[in-house]
Amino acid sequence: MMLDWNEYHKELGSTIAKIAGISPDVLKGYQTLSGAGAKTGKLDEKTRQLIALAVAVTIRSDGCIVVHTDAGI
Repeated sequence: MMLDWNEYHKELGSTIAKIAGISPDVLKGYQTLSGAGAKTGKLDEKTRQLIALAVAVTIRSDGCIVVHTDAGI
């Protein structure tokens, strides 16, 4: 079955919001880790997102594929 990626992206946003409500420190930790790579200045944002997308495809993580595709665009 094929996913409606746009709808899945909306559902994922809702799920992340629920996680943030239950455990805001988990979301804050993820955002801190994610932002750390940007601070080095070694790779631009698009390159970082494309690498993350390649990893997401490799591990078959639909949520990560959706998020990093959107961010890469």
